[in-house]
Amino acid sequence: MLIKFVISLLFFYATAAFAAAPLRSQYALVVEEGTGKILFEKNADAVVPIASLTKLMTAMVILDSKPDMEAPILIDPTDVDIIKHSTSHVPVGVTLPRKTVLQLALMSSDNRAAASLARTYPGGNAAFVAAVNEKIRALGMNHTVIEEPTGLSANNRSTATDLLKMAEAASQYADISRITTDSKNWININGREVEYRNTNKLVGKKGWDILLSKTGFTEEAGRCLIMRINAAGKKATLVLLNAKESSSRALDALNIRRLVGNETISSQAQRLPYKRKRQLAQISHHKRHRTT
Repeated sequence: MLIKFVISLLFFYATAAFAAAPLRSQYALVVEEGTGKILFEKNADAVVPIASLTKLMTAMVILDSKPDMEAPILIDPTDVDIIKHSTSHVPVGVTLPRKTVLQLALMSSDNRAAASLARTYPGGNAAFVAAVNEKIRALGMNHTVIEEPTGLSANNRSTATDLLKMAEAASQYADISRITTDSKNWININGREVEYRNTNKLVGKKGWDILLSKTGFTEEAGRCLIMRINAAGKKATLVLLNAKESSSRALDALNIRRLVGNETISSQAQRLPYKRKRQLAQISHHKRHRTT
């Protein structure tokens, strides 16, 4: 009984400290695995652009089709981004096994790779989008629209609540978990070994046990992040949307990891006016009593 009381007290103070540390992401949701307990939420039901978080859905739909992962895919001129005109490290004309293309789409968030996966889906892009819509319905993502496989379109929109469902589903795919938690890999491009790195710089860093990861960024969506983490033996899934800087997104993730593991929060509260500190503490108190 005493142990339970001490644990509850520690969690209370960790939550209070977390409230004092300003969360930079505009929309967020953190849920403890196993219990389903909401550890933190912020505007979790707002419908907003999701950028390359889309690629988790793309990967699930591709893998659901049970394709030949060794089959070669030719990167076609139609795979080039004409929405944002983003760059790619995958040259047009190169041929790669589907498993490598999937790796590039997930780990390095390459848009040409994601586009080619949808283009070569059985029945082409139209069939791919239809399968995405079916998957969205199956997962109960009632406030989600995904029109294309990369996330470059601002019309790809969802909520932190819906994206948590997507993250939980994606974590059931061993290939997705494995690929998204690789910090880097060497891939043969036209006979030359090229190093590709994970877009999430937290992957592989000391102190982090990351079980699933996907970043996203467009001007409309801001800096986004989905992660499933293990902290002090407890697992949790977090969704962060629309942070203004990569550093802000990383600090949010660090503070969430510390919250999950009941560690000391990396607080910058001393920089806040007293009135703002009090407001954040009141918000935390309200949410704590509403969700427990």
